[in-house]
Amino acid sequence: MSDTQIIVGLEIGTSKVCVAVGEVSDNQVVNIIGLGQSKSRGVRKGEIVDASLVEEDVRNAIVEAEHMADVEIRSVFLGVTGSHMRGFNNTGVHPVVSADREITDTDIQDVIRNAKAINLPSDHSVVHVIRQHFSVDGQDGVLNPEGMLGAKIEVDVHVVSGRYNRLQNPIRLVSGLHLEVDNIAFNGLASSLALLSTEQKELGTLVIDLGAGTTEYAIYSAGVIKHTGVLAVGGDHVSNDLAYGLKVPLGRAEQLKIDHGSAIIDPEANNRSVDLSSDSVIPGKKINLGHLQMIMSMRLQETFELIAKDIEQAGLIDYLRAGVVLCGGGARTPYITRLARDVFNLPSAIGRSSTVSGIKNALDEPEFATPVGLIKFGAFQSQTAPRREGFGRAIRKQFASLFGGKK
Repeated sequence: MSDTQIIVGLEIGTSKVCVAVGEVSDNQVVNIIGLGQSKSRGVRKGEIVDASLVEEDVRNAIVEAEHMADVEIRSVFLGVTGSHMRGFNNTGVHPVVSADREITDTDIQDVIRNAKAINLPSDHSVVHVIRQHFSVDGQDGVLNPEGMLGAKIEVDVHVVSGRYNRLQNPIRLVSGLHLEVDNIAFNGLASSLALLSTEQKELGTLVIDLGAGTTEYAIYSAGVIKHTGVLAVGGDHVSNDLAYGLKVPLGRAEQLKIDHGSAIIDPEANNRSVDLSSDSVIPGKKINLGHLQMIMSMRLQETFELIAKDIEQAGLIDYLRAGVVLCGGGARTPYITRLARDVFNLPSAIGRSSTVSGIKNALDEPEFATPVGLIKFGAFQSQTAPRREGFGRAIRKQFASLFGGKK
């Protein structure tokens, strides 16, 4: 048997399709050996709106990754997102009925099963049930209750769900390319796996993935996932705001954002302008840089404030002792960490995939956090579930061991 296995992460994003190929050793060390990307043309707000275009883009990204890694890709771990996805916490309770009150593995499985008995809307499907901590007779923070004595066992879990049909759309598309979908994972969780060290998970960290069509976020604290969320707002909305506010075509607004954008308004920017006199569509127009930066800063600040409000309502803002980590294409925006620091009043940094090795681009470029994290997700899953068992059954398996405790 080989000492390594090949695991592939695929993110079908709003602006680009990203594929990462990882070589995973028996001791779970991940080495990135291939990358592929293609401009995404049929995705809006993280969800497919033109399947034929997306098929072509995914195929191109897969081929590029295959050439770089010198492997044939047959299956992928697929990232999913969208405004329909929800994250919330739930608790399961189970009485210990054995005569000696010793908690067994059966009791643990029963309490987890009770925690999974969630009253979801009929059109929703569970994507993750992530174990947090156990409680035995009111004793909190128990990591593994097996062998302890108690009359009642409880478990706290974090649940991520989404609309079944909207989750199936990218799965069916990938399957139509004769690729097997080993499993799906919420993009926000995948990015966290790529970027966070064990210490950051323990101290408490907010990861924000700034994509083109969506912004996902996840909070780790005390070593486990505490909270997740997604906003159907991203870099495309910044471009739309610029196009409207500056009265320029969308394509030109996108380029202005890339060339002159900033998350913070430069006091000197009002005295500078961009001359578009040579532009054939809008000849003679000049763009004030202060106006451009104000529009951009307001949209990005609003996005951060929505996240801050959500995590404050969840009572988690004081648990983020390691601060904020940013990734996704939006993390390239100049001074974005300063804006995050000002809004959250926490230290902020651009994330780096320090927990893996391999191709430098995958480690340093913030937009590759999700596909790299999907490889780590797949590596953890390979420890707890047989591969190639078919996605229909795999989607219903909850990989508690990935995020804390044993399955």
